[in-house]
Amino acid sequence: KNMKKYIFISIISMTALFTSCEKILVEPTQDDTQTAIFEQTWTIINEKYSFLDYKKINWDSIGTVYRKKVTNEISDDSLFRVLDKMLYTLKDGHVNIVSPYHKSRYSKFYLDYAQNYDLGLLQRNYLTNPQFTGVFTHQNIKGIGYIRYGDFQDDFSEKQLDYLIDTYQNSKGLIIDVRDNTGGSSDNVYQMLNRFTDKQVLVAKVAFKNGKGRDDFGTPQETWLNPTADSKKYLGKIVILTNRLCYSATSFFTAFAKSLPNVKIIGDKTGGGGGIPSSTQLSNGWTFRYSSTITTDPSGFNIENGVNPTIKIDMSKTDIDKGKDSILERALSEF
Repeated sequence: KNMKKYIFISIISMTALFTSCEKILVEPTQDDTQTAIFEQTWTIINEKYSFLDYKKINWDSIGTVYRKKVTNEISDDSLFRVLDKMLYTLKDGHVNIVSPYHKSRYSKFYLDYAQNYDLGLLQRNYLTNPQFTGVFTHQNIKGIGYIRYGDFQDDFSEKQLDYLIDTYQNSKGLIIDVRDNTGGSSDNVYQMLNRFTDKQVLVAKVAFKNGKGRDDFGTPQETWLNPTADSKKYLGKIVILTNRLCYSATSFFTAFAKSLPNVKIIGDKTGGGGGIPSSTQLSNGWTFRYSSTITTDPSGFNIENGVNPTIKIDMSKTDIDKGKDSILERALSEF
């Protein structure tokens, strides 16, 4: 899922810069032949994609292979399939090409891994008396506040966060379950994390691709949490549950949260998606999206391929057969 807002020093500057960046579109040429569309697509990745060097991708060789498959006589469907296969080599869920009838997608960042989440098991054996506050499902489990947030695309209000903090302020701690959350709005990332600290915290650095060369990036911009003094805070122990389907904004959420001293991450590595996507329109009207930034944590670790948990654990078949969620059980044992 696309992140609606970009990540910068503050939410205000983030919104303004996002707007300008979204308008950086490659001007379509007058040539909308199949070979021209192929060259446009290849060139955009060659000049604007942010991870060719990081992923050690020989884009020239890949272009040579797939260029041979395109002539001006092939159908739109055939051209789409060639471009889809070429872009698949980038292994990036933020790279998509969309025609009137098709959308390309890379999904092996989670399909090749254990699911590590079972909603039915949770509902049957843990969430026996759940409450629903806006987009959040929550319940007291053994004196610990369990909060499920399933989609960063779903907005919530400050009053709803106030209610959750009031409800669990005197609990042993919080468990925030974002497993299977594929991302959404980074505004929601900031809005939530700003409630878990009472001071400014450096959480990441973001560099934009700003030239045609593989190493042409702007100066990394620091990304900070900036809590407001008058908002309610939860400063107790927090555990965040993750799996491989945590992508895009959820990877950012996980990476940023690791910079907070009261937070641990338990579960599987996130799926990644650390490049903020930009979009353009090809000459034939197709929409093309690609990663245009590099994001690192404060230590310089690139989060494109995922964020490691503090404690790595998978859901075991033995536990599942017993109706237990291994990841949640490990989190409960932290308190």
